[in-house]
Amino acid sequence: MRINHTRPRRSALDYLLYGLAFLLLAGGGYLLYTLLSPWTASLTTNPTNNATTQKLAATKEQITEDRLYIPKINVNVPYAKGDAKVLENGAWWRSPTSGNPAEGGNFVVAAHRFVMGTTPQQTQRKSPFYTIDRVKEGDTIIVDYRGKRYTYRVTTIHRVAPSAVEIEAPQPGKNIMTLYSCTLAGSADGRDVIVAEQVPSGT
Repeated sequence: MRINHTRPRRSALDYLLYGLAFLLLAGGGYLLYTLLSPWTASLTTNPTNNATTQKLAATKEQITEDRLYIPKINVNVPYAKGDAKVLENGAWWRSPTSGNPAEGGNFVVAAHRFVMGTTPQQTQRKSPFYTIDRVKEGDTIIVDYRGKRYTYRVTTIHRVAPSAVEIEAPQPGKNIMTLYSCTLAGSADGRDVIVAEQVPSGT
C-alpha cells in the first residue's frame, strides 16, 4: 500500500491565526519595552557625563529658560507655574508664594514618577522623576531661574502620606528646595520627598 506523504494544506484561517499570534507576541514585547524604558535608560546613565551635564556646560554662559537639573540621574526638564497640565512638558512649580531661588523660602517642584506613553521615548519624557529614589544626601541639584543659575545640595530624603501638604508650606528664614513625586506604587501610596539647601554663591 502506498503511503501518501503529502502535507495537508494550511487554510487561510491557519495563516490568519499565525499572524494574530505574531502580532500579539510583538505587541506584548513592545509594550513591555515601553513600560520598562525609563528603567532600562537609567542603567546606562553616567552621573558625570550625560545629556544633563552636557546641557549644563553648553548653557553656562547663556541661560534662556527656567530649568531643573539633577545630573546624577540625568534629569533635565523645564518647570513652570500653572496647573497639572504643565507636567506634560516637565516639572510643576508648586506653591510659588512659598519661595523661589532668588528670594529664598521653600522652592517647591513636583514631577511625574511614571506615566506610560505610546513610545519608549515618550514614556521616558513623561516620567522625569522615575529614578528619584537614587538621589542621595549630598547630591547636587541645579536650577536655572530668571537668567541665573543656582546650586542646591540635598540634605534630607523622606517619604510622606499623600495628604502631607505641609511639605509645600513657606519656610521663613530658609533657602531650600523641596522636590517630590509619587512613589512607584502610585499616588495613594505616598510621596518621595527630597529637601535641598541652596549653596551660597561663590562657595
